[in-house]
Amino acid sequence: MTTEEANSGKKSTWSELEITGPICNLSPRLWQLHHLRRLYLNNNNLSRLPPDIAKLNNLECLDISSNKLRSLPSALGEMISLKELLLNNNCLRLLPYELGKLFQLQVLGLKGNPLPQDILSMYNEPKGTHRLLTFLLDNLNLNNTQPPQRPWIPLAHPESTQPIAIYTVMCYNVLCDKYATRQLYGYCPSWALSWDYRKKIILDEIRQYGADIISLQEVETEQFYQFFLPELKQDGYQGIFSPKSRARTMVESERKHVDGCAIFFRTSKFSLIKEHLVEFNQLAIHTAEGSADMINRVMTKDNIGLAALLETKDALWENGAPTDNLRRPILVSTCHVHWDPEFCDVKLIQTMMLMNELKNIIEETQTSLRPGSSSPDTNSIPLILCGDLNSLPESGVVEYLNSGHVDANHRDFKELGYEECLRKLSNDPNKDIFSHIFKLSQAYNKDVMPYTNYTHDFKGIIDYVFYSRDFMRPLGLLGPLDQEWFRENKVYGCPHPQIPSDHLPLLVEFEMGSNIGGAMQQPQQQHRAGASGAKPGSRR
Repeated sequence: MTTEEANSGKKSTWSELEITGPICNLSPRLWQLHHLRRLYLNNNNLSRLPPDIAKLNNLECLDISSNKLRSLPSALGEMISLKELLLNNNCLRLLPYELGKLFQLQVLGLKGNPLPQDILSMYNEPKGTHRLLTFLLDNLNLNNTQPPQRPWIPLAHPESTQPIAIYTVMCYNVLCDKYATRQLYGYCPSWALSWDYRKKIILDEIRQYGADIISLQEVETEQFYQFFLPELKQDGYQGIFSPKSRARTMVESERKHVDGCAIFFRTSKFSLIKEHLVEFNQLAIHTAEGSADMINRVMTKDNIGLAALLETKDALWENGAPTDNLRRPILVSTCHVHWDPEFCDVKLIQTMMLMNELKNIIEETQTSLRPGSSSPDTNSIPLILCGDLNSLPESGVVEYLNSGHVDANHRDFKELGYEECLRKLSNDPNKDIFSHIFKLSQAYNKDVMPYTNYTHDFKGIIDYVFYSRDFMRPLGLLGPLDQEWFRENKVYGCPHPQIPSDHLPLLVEFEMGSNIGGAMQQPQQQHRAGASGAKPGSRR
């Protein structure tokens, strides 16, 4: 820093500090240097490391080699930013199990310490640091304090005079087994990542909320047929499922591990008219019109959507069933959009493809219900759209779904060659926009639910429940997990022994009026996440 900068009041932002010499004690003022990234305390006479060192929570490298340390404070495990920890040439005979919490650690120096042979043998194996940290975390006695009950947020009172259908919808990415690895979730013990452990908690959570319609993503094929379907059948559900498109090219032993989407519904309230699979890669081929970007970027992603056309049963309706004799269908869809942030164009196009396919489903249904009709009313059947859209609230995907259109030159298209081929997916003659025909609203907003995906690297909203606002309105929804519980228990991300997925389930209670096609006034979502009310399931 120059003299001129110092005179102007600029503060130094140095990030490294080296203290070398016959140092026996460290000044408490050292723990106030929160900006430090690298701290070198090697070649001193330290026999003790104070627990306050954990206050240096931005430290990425800590070198305490060649001292006289006989033990390490358990608080060292809270320094989760550490990528390099050098403890060589000390007098360590034990390691605190809390070191296993250093999930970002890449370099661990332990040579020259009289550690037990089993620890040294593990450490000296290939990938020894990773294996040792896993061992320590798996054997750490964690404080498994149960998270508090998520609040139920009431939004409106149901209509008391006309026939209404009240039902609940859940959207939940359950995190399939092959993705639940220590490489991705190093802060979670391996035993808490295992499917045998997580599946019971996932099922208990689904049963706790008892939704009438359940939309699941990242369900492995074998898990659907061997676990979810038989278990939920016992609870009165019927389910449909499809794996991602890659499954069709695989042998059976590999196919059973491919994940996909599932929809379950209560057979006492709904019956299945028809199910529909939406394969985005196949639609990309049919839509391409010579677009290299459509073939090379969109077609190569094998994400899917799934839709169930359901008929409501009389048992669903309160204040008497509707008097008309027509079938009373509702279209439920779920999807899992491509994950990579670098492919925002693919996310948006996959969403456009889904909406166009849902429109086609409704048109086909209307034609079958009203033979001879020359112009099917594509807004005559209510839609519920759930899914892991892997898109933030400010994305083109969410803008498109909420507003009904997106600019043809939207930034998410990355100025790639899609414009002509995407005309097939638009319902607007205006060449400056792409549109869909549905009038949708978003059940959750970020004031109510600040995150649906909670990991160490990312905390945000990527899961959604949309609904046809002319047919239904939300009466209440499930709020977020208490942020204070995360802080108090030092939960850096999910999954966690008490939270089986990196996603949190969404739950909405809807009211649907019998005057199908008549607009229902929407409730004002003025409640915040701290609101309280009836627990989920209390009305069912």
